[in-house]
Amino acid sequence: MENRLLLVEFIKGDQKSFKLFFDTHYHPLCSYIIGFTGSLAEAEDIAQTSFIRLWNKRSELSIHTSLKSYLYKTAYNIYIDLHRKNKREDILFDTLKYDALNEQIALKNDVVNEKIAFLEKTIEALPPKCKQILLLKQEGLKYAEIALKLTISIKTVEAQIGVAFTKIRAAFKNYNEAN
Repeated sequence: MENRLLLVEFIKGDQKSFKLFFDTHYHPLCSYIIGFTGSLAEAEDIAQTSFIRLWNKRSELSIHTSLKSYLYKTAYNIYIDLHRKNKREDILFDTLKYDALNEQIALKNDVVNEKIAFLEKTIEALPPKCKQILLLKQEGLKYAEIALKLTISIKTVEAQIGVAFTKIRAAFKNYNEAN
């Protein structure tokens, strides 16, 4: 059937001319779209949507080139619309992931700050000499330096550090069981 005659019959709603046009152009259109999508399934979906759109808008068509060119342009536009939609969805998904990560970080920061506060409270509750030795150790002093500064033996420093760590571990064990 001649292109002009096919177009006229198609616009009138002739299903035979549409079927002839579909049979002639479906597979080449899929091949064309695969060049953009890289996926046969996606190309087939776009091709089918293009033919459906062409059929549904047949009475409104104002084709200046050819029905084939119009079909290919329609398919390309559908691909672009899907690509943009997918890109927007990817951006939205990335934003949601970013927000979720920030929320997790904020929660972890809250937990860390809470544990630091608990540790400080636990250290404050240590016996005075034990607390003093632990704080000097935190400042970076060695056992011998602490012993010299407080005029006590190194063994006393070691024992007091052991007591401090035992009490801190016990306090955190109770804290973790309660939370």
